[in-house]
Amino acid sequence: MKSARSSDPEVSGSDLSEEIKSVTKVNHIRAENTQLMLDYQKGEITLTKYKLLLCSLYEIYKALEEELDRNASHPGVAPIYFPQELSRLDSLEKDLEHFFGPNWRTKIITPASTQRYEQRLRQIGRENPVLLVAHAYTRYLGDLSGGQVLGKITKKSLGLGGDEGLAFFSFPGVTSPNRFKQLYRSRINSVELTNPERDALLQEAVAAFDLNIQVFDDLQKMLTLTTDESHQTKVNVGNNTTPASPMMQFTVGVCAVVATVHLFITICTQL
Repeated sequence: MKSARSSDPEVSGSDLSEEIKSVTKVNHIRAENTQLMLDYQKGEITLTKYKLLLCSLYEIYKALEEELDRNASHPGVAPIYFPQELSRLDSLEKDLEHFFGPNWRTKIITPASTQRYEQRLRQIGRENPVLLVAHAYTRYLGDLSGGQVLGKITKKSLGLGGDEGLAFFSFPGVTSPNRFKQLYRSRINSVELTNPERDALLQEAVAAFDLNIQVFDDLQKMLTLTTDESHQTKVNVGNNTTPASPMMQFTVGVCAVVATVHLFITICTQL
């Protein structure tokens, strides 16, 4: 298998965190330029879009943090294990309960790409826990870097009062994101790896970005199909000179999302 290690002489042989940053640079740009993230950056975030994103983030972080907890004493995981500072699961549960109510667990909808991401995290947690470092780097440092900005965009776009529904973006255990990111990178650099293990981790970091991109793209497809279906229903109802009731619109929306998820499960089976 081809090594993921950078061929840049200024990066090759450098700290592990710098190598991860180098080999994922292209995918990082791709992730920022997915339609979902571009809409987010422009403030074009709807409540439906945000709720679907929270559902996928919950499933991803549930798998990641359960595997980190289970492997906390592993020599490759222990240096980057910061549950009090970084854990997102409790925050996501609060946000989901805020938007969906006490029975939120029964209302979670995710595309097949989210399920594949979860399955990959479970697999490496069982078989090769040190690869969790790649996913922790990708998710946590990304959230620390952009979380504050995205939180403000979400609050303004949705007109949310206070901080309810925005717990995911808050890191109360981190007083200085920049200093903590420096600490986290130094801990990553302290992980002792053989050359094959290092290459495998770099390849996993690239894969982690790919998995995130697939989730973003599939969420956007779900939203697009749901919007198109809702628009078509309004046109048909308009032709029949009968206004669509709120219940009818809700039912159509749910059916469209369920149909989309089924479509993704059918056609998106490969990593």
